[in-house]
Amino acid sequence: MNLTIIIISITALVIGVGVGYYLRFIISMGKKGSMELEIKQVMLDAKEDAQKVIEEAKKKAEVLLDEANKETKKKEEELKQTENRLVKKDEMLDHRQLDLDKEVEKIKQKVEEVKKIKERVDSMEDLKEKELEKVSRLSIDEAKEIIFKNIEEKYEEDFLIRMQKIESSSAEKLDRRAKDILSASINRLASSTASEMMTTSVNIPNDEVKGKIIGKEGRNIRAFEKSAGVELIIDETPGAIIISSFDPVRRQVARLALENLILDGRIQPAKIEEVVMKAQEDINKIIKDKGDQAVYECGIFNLDSKIIAILGRLYFRTSYGQNVLQHSIEMAHIAGMLAEELGADVQIAKAGALVHDIGKALDHEVQGTHIDIGIRILQKFKADPRIITAMKSHHDDTPHESIEGVIVQTADMISGGRPGARRDSVENYIKRLQELEALAGSFRGVEKAYALSAGREIRIFVTPDKISDLEAKEMAREIAKKIEQELTYPGEIKVTMIRENRIIEYAR
Repeated sequence: MNLTIIIISITALVIGVGVGYYLRFIISMGKKGSMELEIKQVMLDAKEDAQKVIEEAKKKAEVLLDEANKETKKKEEELKQTENRLVKKDEMLDHRQLDLDKEVEKIKQKVEEVKKIKERVDSMEDLKEKELEKVSRLSIDEAKEIIFKNIEEKYEEDFLIRMQKIESSSAEKLDRRAKDILSASINRLASSTASEMMTTSVNIPNDEVKGKIIGKEGRNIRAFEKSAGVELIIDETPGAIIISSFDPVRRQVARLALENLILDGRIQPAKIEEVVMKAQEDINKIIKDKGDQAVYECGIFNLDSKIIAILGRLYFRTSYGQNVLQHSIEMAHIAGMLAEELGADVQIAKAGALVHDIGKALDHEVQGTHIDIGIRILQKFKADPRIITAMKSHHDDTPHESIEGVIVQTADMISGGRPGARRDSVENYIKRLQELEALAGSFRGVEKAYALSAGREIRIFVTPDKISDLEAKEMAREIAKKIEQELTYPGEIKVTMIRENRIIEYAR
């Protein structure tokens, strides 16, 4: 029973599977037929669309072709018109060229005619001159000489008066022009004339520091003087030590080192040497910076670096109370203005003015005048020879060889001669005159003594009853010698001895 049921179930299953596959086959065949129909329909639609696109493209192509043909025809017409215009222009140019050739031929003919006329005129002039020479029996040069001589004799006085007027007016104009140039240069450079004096006096807080500087048995002061190359003057003046040296740079090194030692408080030989070396480095840096600043301010960039370094040393040098580097910078500006006005070389004039006193930086180390030293410095470091020519005659030591040399000398006179630029202190000036008068008054028989011409002359009046003429002459010589031995003064002093008898009577 169970077996039968199983067989029936298997049979039914097999039949069901077969029926399912059959039904599936029938359904798939139906779908395939419908898909083929759809594909055919799509293909038909695509063909129709393609035909429409082709037709539209043909229409557009025909339109574009028509437009292109029209444009081509238009361009061809324009090219034809342009060609016609060019042809017409060529024809016009040909006509013009023919006209020009004709004009040239006419000009040539006229030139030939003029030449022939000139030749005839020249020949006639020669004939006329020969006829005149025959008639007058004088050559042309002889006739000129006679005419000029007669005119000179007749109008000699008028010529002299005219020449004097011309010379007078020219001199006035030149003088006025020179004054205008100088005044313009001075006015354009309105720099301060206050000079910067580098002090050689160092302030100290108390006498205890002074004792430290001296050291045990003077060893500190000896070590300092040896390292710095200066002399320290320590007297009873409270609160100050004086540094003495002929070298201004050394004085500044010593001043800076001494100030640093006082601030540090440790004053001993080893420390002194270290501080002095550091001060030398600092001063050398200041010198380099001042030289660079000077050439940059003046706009001079063709100098050797060693020349610039030596130029910076002038920052510590003064002349008649005027800082030499500032004086040189001021001169460079003035020289540049003058050179512009006179049409000279501005750069050469400015450079010559800037280095004109460079020899003063080394005049205490090298023998010779500061001009000779400056020339050697510039030659050694291959400065432009025109700069040397411009600077070497600023004190009239050599003749002026260029206009720039005259400009440098003029700038020096303007910078140094400006009121307040160079000065001695009033106290020193008065003291020097008082000492001069007191020295002359110390001699026996002197009645009065007057210092004149800013101390350049001493005029002495002696009592004629006490001093004879011979004694007065001998006294003048002795006073001159004593002045040389005891006083310090710039230039020379003229000693004038006056001895006169005055007899006075009264009529009543």
